[in-house]
Amino acid sequence: MNSGGLIRSLLSHIKCRNIDYPNKNGKKIERFPVPDDKVSWNTEWIEYSPQEYTAIHAKGKSWSDPDINDPNFNPSWNKLDGNINRCSHMGEYNILNGYPLNPIGRTGLKGRGILGRWGPNHAADPIVTKWKRDKNNSIIYDDESKKPILQFIAIKRKDCNEWAIPGGMVDPGEIVSQTLKREFFEEALNFIEMNDNEKVNITNYLNKFFSKGTEVYRGYVDDIRNTDNSWMETVAQNFHDEDGSLLEKLCLKAGDDAKDVVWTDISKNLQLYASHSDFIKLVVEKHNSHW
Repeated sequence: MNSGGLIRSLLSHIKCRNIDYPNKNGKKIERFPVPDDKVSWNTEWIEYSPQEYTAIHAKGKSWSDPDINDPNFNPSWNKLDGNINRCSHMGEYNILNGYPLNPIGRTGLKGRGILGRWGPNHAADPIVTKWKRDKNNSIIYDDESKKPILQFIAIKRKDCNEWAIPGGMVDPGEIVSQTLKREFFEEALNFIEMNDNEKVNITNYLNKFFSKGTEVYRGYVDDIRNTDNSWMETVAQNFHDEDGSLLEKLCLKAGDDAKDVVWTDISKNLQLYASHSDFIKLVVEKHNSHW
């Protein structure tokens, strides 16, 4: 790997090393401290002895794998395993003593944590944007950068109270384009609680819009839930309403895993969940907007 690639990998592997692991029972799950020069699995580190943690609430669920040592668990690593995608966007990952290894490196914690799958856990993040406009419908420019201000739809997550892109997990057998639309509908429009007629109307209204997304990222996510053996990956796509005529009619309403949803001005001061600020910056570069 070249030096630029190494730097990008380390920058995308910080939260999952430096923050104690989240859990639901109040018990503190401490990570084994991993310095930058010990992240790579290629670096010998005899002293490395992280604890192993797999949350009880994640066991036996339809969305989760069995214990790694379950005699009936015979996953096809790096392949499509039935309707479960065990391939990584990062390429082929290694298996050590039956455990899949995080493709970026050590995290200070073994096990599956609170994630559902051993190995890659696939998500999709729809970044829905429009230009910020004044009462005369003219695009607003930042005074310093002289660039137009872009807005995106952000949700406030219930699990951590952080602002985020309204994305979520790819269901088994589901294609990413379906996940992108489903997660936006559920989290930003409260689609689940709509009546049948409302669901049909909003689906027809937005189908064309969600058929024209532009991919801005595909790969590993620096998520606090990542472990040495289970990690998050995503596909992020931008759906942009250039003249704002379509999205201005939407009635935003938080649903599913969201507690709030708003249009948010994009700038470098954004503090977002996991690697979401990095994805937003890629959208800024695409549109040459204010940052």
